[in-house]
Amino acid sequence: MKALVTGGGGFLGRHIVKQLLARGDEVTVFSRGAYPNLEAMGATVIRGDLQDRESVNRACVGMDAVFHVAAKVDAWGPWEPFYQTNVVGTQNVIDACRKQGVHKLIFTSTPSVIANGKSRSGVDESIPYPTHFEAHYPHTKAIAEQMVTDANGPDLLTVSLRPHIIFGPDDTQLFPRVLARARAGRMIQIGGGHNKVDLTYIDDAARAHLLAADALAEGSPVVGSIYFISQDDPANLWSWVNNLLTQLDIPPIKRRISLPVALALAHIIEFVFRTFRLKGEPQLVPYVVNEMALDHYFDISRAKQDFGYEPQVSMEEAMRRTVEYFRNQ
Repeated sequence: MKALVTGGGGFLGRHIVKQLLARGDEVTVFSRGAYPNLEAMGATVIRGDLQDRESVNRACVGMDAVFHVAAKVDAWGPWEPFYQTNVVGTQNVIDACRKQGVHKLIFTSTPSVIANGKSRSGVDESIPYPTHFEAHYPHTKAIAEQMVTDANGPDLLTVSLRPHIIFGPDDTQLFPRVLARARAGRMIQIGGGHNKVDLTYIDDAARAHLLAADALAEGSPVVGSIYFISQDDPANLWSWVNNLLTQLDIPPIKRRISLPVALALAHIIEFVFRTFRLKGEPQLVPYVVNEMALDHYFDISRAKQDFGYEPQVSMEEAMRRTVEYFRNQ
């Protein structure tokens, strides 16, 4: 298979590229940056921007499948950059796939698209999109996910995956930020500390994409569908974080704040930042506050049934590998 991976230099994209190459697929990476390490592994790297229709179109020439992983992922920021990358960029990918005769489009979505300010405990893919989004990231990803689903048809088969809180070795975003805040003593437990969340180990998140791509064929239930992906072993978020910190010789989180107080503060801080157009990023925003205090874990039965996804790494082993990696950094 000849596959294009947008955002192939990122955490998830990089592992999708590695797994595709390992099984003998011909892989091209579409990214804004240069990645000589991926080229050394055997991938072709094309530099471009998702907002540039022509560069996306050229990258899709001759491809059998496109893994659209690239996205703007932040909890804060103006609308336009999110819209241009996540919505316009996705439309450009869809258009290029159609123009170049690409048969398969595998889209990396997020469970955040159904975040509604309430606990989501064991919900499945039937849960609707919220009527109000607390941040531009989930809003624009929800728009993009709907676009991908609507684009499904005989000439372009599509599937969307929603892996939740991807973690593991090589992470350059989530874990480093958490560890930096913890070391600086700037992490505060929000809520009672009993909320359970799903996590997804990086190798399994990448493998789910390959499994879905392989199952994407006429007559398959995967066609035009959306799937939650996780380790299928929800963890108590704050116990899990403190266990991680303890193993890395970082003091556990001691300070706590209730969810109502944290939400009130977040709304005030967000209002001040928007009103006075302050630079930087607020310490608290409502979207993140709710994600840190509420349940968000999911039923992945459909992924198991429709394309045979089963986590291959236990949460214990995933934690061991992750701790070992960051201890050596």
